[in-house]
Amino acid sequence: MSDAKSAVEPVAPVSMVRPDLRQFTAYQAASPGQDAVRLHANESAWRHDWDVSPAGLNRYPDPRPDSVLRRLAELYGVAVEQLLLTRGSDDAIDVLLRTTCSAGRDRIVICPPTFGMYAVAARLQGAAVDEVPLDASRDFALDVDAVIQAGRQAKLVFLCSPNNPTGNLIPASEVVAICRAMAGHGLVVVDEAYGEFAPEQALTPLRRECPNLVLLRTLSKAYALAGARLGVLIADPDLVRVLRAVMPPYPVPSLCIEAAERLLQPGPVARAHDEARETLQRREILRRDLAGSPAVVQVWPSAGNFLLVRCRDARRMVEDCADAGLLIRDFSRTPGLENCVRVTVGDSGQNARLLAAFRCTAAEVAHG
Repeated sequence: MSDAKSAVEPVAPVSMVRPDLRQFTAYQAASPGQDAVRLHANESAWRHDWDVSPAGLNRYPDPRPDSVLRRLAELYGVAVEQLLLTRGSDDAIDVLLRTTCSAGRDRIVICPPTFGMYAVAARLQGAAVDEVPLDASRDFALDVDAVIQAGRQAKLVFLCSPNNPTGNLIPASEVVAICRAMAGHGLVVVDEAYGEFAPEQALTPLRRECPNLVLLRTLSKAYALAGARLGVLIADPDLVRVLRAVMPPYPVPSLCIEAAERLLQPGPVARAHDEARETLQRREILRRDLAGSPAVVQVWPSAGNFLLVRCRDARRMVEDCADAGLLIRDFSRTPGLENCVRVTVGDSGQNARLLAAFRCTAAEVAHG
């Protein structure tokens, strides 16, 4: 396997854009003009009495909120020009597919079991989906050689690290090997939605040696802004410019921008990192306790804020949790995940209620 420190040959990621979009002219949104009277966007001059938004909800949001982008660039250690602000990671996945894949011609590679939106977005765009399953016998390890083989015909390879729902990390050396193999004809997209729970494994430094690497981050998980739907795509600046042109002119609502501005201050960011570390401690306690339950067959290691659990009877487990007012995710119909559920690490009280529900299921299973 290639050394993670080996340089990847220079490529132009923007060349992966659909030929019919390479000269695409974006819609020109009205400029923010915050210090001027806005008579250029046909907005209402009236403001609601209950509107407490600093910018005013009668005004269109800033298409490129500079203060948020600067703080995100500092947070992730990249240049502002490498960032695209999106409505969650789903939006970033969708715009990547629409911009790079021609319907009926291009293909992507995914590695199931993994996040389902990669395949959904591809099929909506008319792109073929090739699957290279993770190896369940090796804690869902990536089959790098098989991914490289499949990637020879693909425009995009989607990876998730930590992977949802299995929780495993993809080593940087494997990402680099796939980037090298895809150089010149495809992009490697690594979804790091849960990256804050494994910060020592962040792949951002690889961008310098892997220009065809695209990273997806989000404020939905560790930063506790799922309701604001704020995602971040990190990529080559030329590619980012084209992706931005393909997106709607006002991609992120004003209230979401304001939520990000409140979050992206030193105090809230430090608090989020502390909470992520505490979540990891709770995760390991929960993993230990679940592994000792008679209702459980296996609990896999996880680098995220969740655990994948194989139960003796997943259907009954989901029902017992629901009866206790707890929602967990049933993956039993996913190939390779029979009788598996995914549980999010909650606070101490929530985790205790979850364990009580598992004890209830164990008693039911024991009594037939």
